Amino acid sequence: MNQDLFVYNTLTRKKEKFIPLNPPHVGIYVCGPTVYSDAHLGNSRTYISFDLIFRYLSHLGYKVRYVRNITDAGHLEGDAGDEGEDKISKKAKLAQLEPMEIVQKYTVGFHDVMKAFNILPPSIEPTATGHIIEQIELVKVILAKGYAYEVDGSVYFDVEKYNQTKDYGVLSGRNLEDMMNNTRTLGGQDEKRGKLDFALWIKAKPEHLMKWPSPWGVGFPGWHLECSAMSNKYLGEHFDIHGGGIDLVPTHHTNEIAQNMAACGKNPATYWIHTNMLTVNGQKMSKSLGNSFLPYELFSGNNAILNKGYSPMTVRFFMLQANYRSTLDFGNEAMEASEKGFKRLMNALTLIDGLKASAATEIEIQPLIDRCYAAMNDDFNSPVLIAELFEASRIINSVHDGKMKIDAVNLELLKNTMTIFVFDILGLKNEQAANDDLPKVLDFIVNLRNEAKINHDYAASDKIRNGLQEIGFQLKDNKDGTNWSKI
Repeated sequence: MNQDLFVYNTLTRKKEKFIPLNPPHVGIYVCGPTVYSDAHLGNSRTYISFDLIFRYLSHLGYKVRYVRNITDAGHLEGDAGDEGEDKISKKAKLAQLEPMEIVQKYTVGFHDVMKAFNILPPSIEPTATGHIIEQIELVKVILAKGYAYEVDGSVYFDVEKYNQTKDYGVLSGRNLEDMMNNTRTLGGQDEKRGKLDFALWIKAKPEHLMKWPSPWGVGFPGWHLECSAMSNKYLGEHFDIHGGGIDLVPTHHTNEIAQNMAACGKNPATYWIHTNMLTVNGQKMSKSLGNSFLPYELFSGNNAILNKGYSPMTVRFFMLQANYRSTLDFGNEAMEASEKGFKRLMNALTLIDGLKASAATEIEIQPLIDRCYAAMNDDFNSPVLIAELFEASRIINSVHDGKMKIDAVNLELLKNTMTIFVFDILGLKNEQAANDDLPKVLDFIVNLRNEAKINHDYAASDKIRNGLQEIGFQLKDNKDGTNWSKI
C-alpha cells in the first residue's frame, strides 16, 4: 500500500506529496467566519471538509495544530473587504446593540452549527479584536520594508511596488494588468496610489463603533491583516496548510500572501487548499437568487427549495459524497439518495457486533482497507472512500444473512475499519443509535402519568400530557392502557 499522502495545491495547480515542515507536527490555518449573521451552508461545507482533513492527519499520527479564526472586526462590506461600513457595526446599529453583543450571538450560533455537524473544535480559535497589537506591529514592519504608505491616518499596501519584485497573482494565476483592468473604482480610491492597493489600517470616522489607538491615529485593522497576524503568531512565518473557500483566492488569500512576503519574505503556507462552491439545482446558491438557506432551515425543512428536512448527519454525509474541490449541488433527488445511503451505512453498522466468525473465510478485508487508505491519500477523496465503505456494508449484510463466511481475524479487521473510517475519519454519528433509548424514556413518562391518574392527581396528569404534546408526542388512552405516537 502506498502510504504517501498527496494533496491538491492551489498555489502550484497540481497534486503534490504532502511533506510537513517539522514532522510529526503539522500547522493548519483556515479562515473562519465573520460573525455578523447566521452561519451559512457555504461555511459549513468548508469546515466539514477541513474537519475531514484535520481528522485524517491526526489519524495518520501527526500532531496537528489547527487554527481557525473568528473575524469580529475589520471586515467591511465591499468586495475586497476594506470598503464601506463594518459588517458587525452596521448590524449593531440596526439592532441598537453593542457590537460585541452581535459578535457573541453569532459566535454562539456558529459553534452550535459546528456541533450539530459533529465538527471538532480547532486547536486555537483566535479573534481579530484579541490581536490588535499584533496587527499594528505587522503594519509597522510592512511600512518599514517600504511596501505600504500612510495617508491621513490610514495605511495602504502598495501592490504595484510589491509586484515589481514579487508576483502578486501567484495564487490566482492572474497577472497584474488583467486584475487592474477588472477592478472597479471604489470609495476612498483617491487616497490610494493604485487601484489594487488595499487597507492595512483604516482611519475611523467619529461614528465608527469599533476603533483602537495606533501610531497613525484612531482606527481599525483591514480584514486581510488579521489572518496574517494570527497565523504568524500561532504557526510561524511559514507553515504547512492554509485553507478556506475558493471565493477567498482572488482577494483575501492573495493579499495574505502579499502581506507575509512583504513582512518576512515567505509565502505563509506550503500547501493552499480550497473548497468549492455550493449550487442549488445547478444554480449558484446566493441570497440575491432567493435559493439560499441556512443549516437549521435545511434540518427542519423550513425552506422553499427542498421537499423536507434532513438530519445533520445526513447533510454531512451528503457533503462528504462529493470531493471538497468539486461543486456541490443541492436538490431533492440528491438529498433523498444521500439519506437512503446514510441509513444503509448505519444499518450495516448496527449488525456488525452481532456477526459470528467462522473457522474459514471467503473474504480478505486487507485489500479493502488498502483501498480506503488509497482513497484518502489521494487528496482526501471521501467519495471513493464512501464507495469502499458501501462494499464493506455489503460484506456485513452477506455475513449476517449467512451468504458469506468470515473468520475471526478478518471480522476484527472489518469492525475496526468501519469504526475508524465511518466515525473517526468521516466524523459521522449513528443518529438512530442515539435515539434507541427514546421509547424507554417515553414509556417511563407514561407510567408516571398513569400513577398520577391512579392517585387522582389530574393536574400532574394533564401537565405531562400537554408537555409531551408541545414537544411532538401524542398520548392516547384506551381500554388496554396508554399509547404514545409521534405527531
